[in-house]
Amino acid sequence: MAVKIRLQRHGSKKRPFYFIVVADGRAPRDGKFIQKIGTYNPLTVPATIELDRQKALEWLNKGAQPTDTVHRILSFKGVLYLKHLLRGVKLGLFDDATAMAKFQTWYAEHESQVASKNDAHKKAQAAKKVYVPVVKKVAEPVAEEVVANATDAVEETAAPEAPAAEAAAEATPAAE
Repeated sequence: MAVKIRLQRHGSKKRPFYFIVVADGRAPRDGKFIQKIGTYNPLTVPATIELDRQKALEWLNKGAQPTDTVHRILSFKGVLYLKHLLRGVKLGLFDDATAMAKFQTWYAEHESQVASKNDAHKKAQAAKKVYVPVVKKVAEPVAEEVVANATDAVEETAAPEAPAAEAAAEATPAAE
């Protein structure tokens, strides 16, 4: 009998919600299961995962095979890393206290990274929701500004010509 750790779908159409269960590999997807070890809700951002780490670890040590999705969930929650550390304890590479200390440091770092990603996501969502009112400009003030700018441009072009004309007028009487 092959034992699998897999997802059991619940929820309505297009609104999935999953139980993480240990079941016989021959049982149907939503059928009979041996034990429920957690839940997974992919609709929330980020996805909500509740998992009994000890039960999952026990079943992995008994030889239960996780499906691909459950493997990723177990990895994300640190169950596979804990199994790896406990195997090192069995081999005599280090003691149990060192293994648990390593796991606790990893878990604290992992939780801080997840929290920072959640904060960044919330800020991005809040930035999307900021209301920016659209102001329509009235045509009349724009027309007045264009006319004012045009008269300034005319004055600037006329101003350089005036000193040249005066210089020419001064030069003419001197020649006589």
